[in-house]
Amino acid sequence: MIRIGKISYWHVHAWDYTKEAQAHPNTEIVAVWDEIEERGKAAAEKLGVDFHASLDEMLSRDDIDAVIVDAPTVRHQEVIVAAANAGKHIFTEKVIAPSLKEVNVILDAVTKNDVKLTVSLPRLNDGYTLAIRDILSQGVLGRITLVRARLSHNGATANWLPEHFYSLEECGGGALIDLGCHPMYLTRLFMNEMPKEVSAHFGYVTGKDVEDNAVSVLSAPSGAIGIVEAGFVNNHSPFTLEVHGTDGTLLYGTPDNKLMLRTSAAGAASSEQWTEQEIPPARENAFQQWVQHIENNTTADENISLAIDLTKLMEASNLSAREHRSVKIDELSE
Repeated sequence: MIRIGKISYWHVHAWDYTKEAQAHPNTEIVAVWDEIEERGKAAAEKLGVDFHASLDEMLSRDDIDAVIVDAPTVRHQEVIVAAANAGKHIFTEKVIAPSLKEVNVILDAVTKNDVKLTVSLPRLNDGYTLAIRDILSQGVLGRITLVRARLSHNGATANWLPEHFYSLEECGGGALIDLGCHPMYLTRLFMNEMPKEVSAHFGYVTGKDVEDNAVSVLSAPSGAIGIVEAGFVNNHSPFTLEVHGTDGTLLYGTPDNKLMLRTSAAGAASSEQWTEQEIPPARENAFQQWVQHIENNTTADENISLAIDLTKLMEASNLSAREHRSVKIDELSE
């Protein structure tokens, strides 16, 4: 049994990960720490476990093997490095950290202490992602020229997001670094190359301290372009994926959950019309994969690689929007 200490209930998905740990046959939550004592005590009481006012005290427990991190984004370096130095395996909400420099400090601690890190990038494991990756591997779209991904909800206009999600100090950003993480890592994945330059534009529809409407344009060495869109201000904006190439196009969503292909590639059956593609079941989610890595002494190589690229693209996007200019990835401080 993997015994878990819960680091904070700050994030909106904190209870989702708690339920995953409770449902998994090989994990259990045994303690809670929270930067807000009242919230942490309430969570610990609800779970019937110990609350620790000191994170170091919780991490010093020999009967805790791992932690789930849902602390404020800007505190990830602090809490994840502390957990790694205490020899605890780490499952964390995205992003790993807001900057590449912080990510590298975290990864150094993870490697030095030989602990297993997995980042919650859930849409990597969904069936449509698996199907798109399989189709792309067949080359029927030709050279990839453009990837567009959009994810938006009405959290700011309908006022259901917690108020601290609009704190630049705690979050390091708004719609893009939160919700936009998902279209960002999917766009990076489907482009199949790391963009070299980013240009982002932020909107402040509800007048918050952080953006609630965002677009980031990614430019790749091959000439391919990625378009990442996210927002907290839309009632009926469907999750949308588009992958375009020199020979064909894939569409998912817009608005039905169907994956459509049309290609002029030699031997393809869908050159004259759009054809619906089969979507397989989702694979094991990130939490389940993390448990397997702990049990099998393996590492989440692709997950961590994409999470590193995600932070690079987020940091460059924030810098671009702040300074009103395009930002090259190699400008970022390591």
